[in-house]
Amino acid sequence: MFRGQYEHAIDAKGRTSLPSRYRDALVASGDPRLVITRSLDRKQPCLHVFPMKEWEKIEERIAELPELDPHATMLRRIYVSAAVDCELDKHGRLLIPNSLRDFAGLQKSVVWAGGGKKAELWAKEKWDEALTMTEEQEQAFLRAVAEQLRI
Repeated sequence: MFRGQYEHAIDAKGRTSLPSRYRDALVASGDPRLVITRSLDRKQPCLHVFPMKEWEKIEERIAELPELDPHATMLRRIYVSAAVDCELDKHGRLLIPNSLRDFAGLQKSVVWAGGGKKAELWAKEKWDEALTMTEEQEQAFLRAVAEQLRI
């Protein structure tokens, strides 16, 4: 559903445009609602953006986790409690809450990065940093991809 990278601005009120290809995919799905939450990675913070139908599947899986498992509890505290329902305005923009903007460091320039069933929303400079790898890291990454995809 979400493919490609798109650079957009975010205004002082925290509004940014959803890329038109993403909007088209949402409209085609029949449910234009989105859910935004924070990533689990504090070293490379970004936001995760899900179509409502995909988010509901994740919530169901999380709900099935044992209530007393401390990792499941932390997942609910970090990921589910930060989740916010969002609707696009008539201009195709969505409002990113302050707490999520602060977490991801979103200020002026953002990158929408498609990831299939979800998109990531990054501060432009953090996106550039996240893609930077040493030669050793790149080789390890390529080996892991080849192994996981069996290519």
